[in-house]
Amino acid sequence: MKVILKWIILSLAVFGAGYAIAGVFVADIWVAVLAGAILLFINVIIKPIVKILTLPLTVISFGLFGFVLNALFFFFVSKLIGGFDVVGFLPALWGSIVVSVLTWIADKILN
Repeated sequence: MKVILKWIILSLAVFGAGYAIAGVFVADIWVAVLAGAILLFINVIIKPIVKILTLPLTVISFGLFGFVLNALFFFFVSKLIGGFDVVGFLPALWGSIVVSVLTWIADKILN
C-alpha cells in the first residue's frame, strides 16, 4: 500500500514539474503515472547501486553529484516515454529538484 502511495505522489510531482519548469513537458496525467512508475523503479532498484558506485565522486563534490544523478535519471526516463520530454540538462536538474522537494514534502505530511 505504501508503494502505491509513493507512486501516486511521484506521479503527481512529475505532472507538477511539467507545469513548473520550462523545458519539462508532460502530455497528460497518464504519461506522468508511467513516468512515476519508472522513476519509482529506478529509485528503489537502480539508484542505490549507482550511488555506491559513484560514492567517491559524491564525496569529492560534497554531495552535489547526487543532484547530477537525479537529473540524469529524470532525463533518462524522459527518453523512454513518449509524451514526457525534457529539453536539456538544466530543465532535467530543476525538474528533478522539484520532484524531490514535492515528494519529500508529501512524505513528511503523510508520515
